[in-house]
Amino acid sequence: MTSGGDGSFRVVEVSPVAEETLEQALNDRAAEGWSFESIHFVTREGSHRPAMAYLFFVRQAPARKGRRT
Repeated sequence: MTSGGDGSFRVVEVSPVAEETLEQALNDRAAEGWSFESIHFVTREGSHRPAMAYLFFVRQAPARKGRRT
């Protein structure tokens, strides 16, 4: 993961794994201000087709204003 620590992460489970379900999850989170980080697929034994996918998103925390003394 590439976040430096001043942000939030979100994990979204997608099942069934299909072009439409992945696209919908990506578009929904992007509209909420999340940036796509990575995707991880889960397969069943003996199958090459993913049973589910986990999408990882990151959102940077708002910049903190400096204190004046």
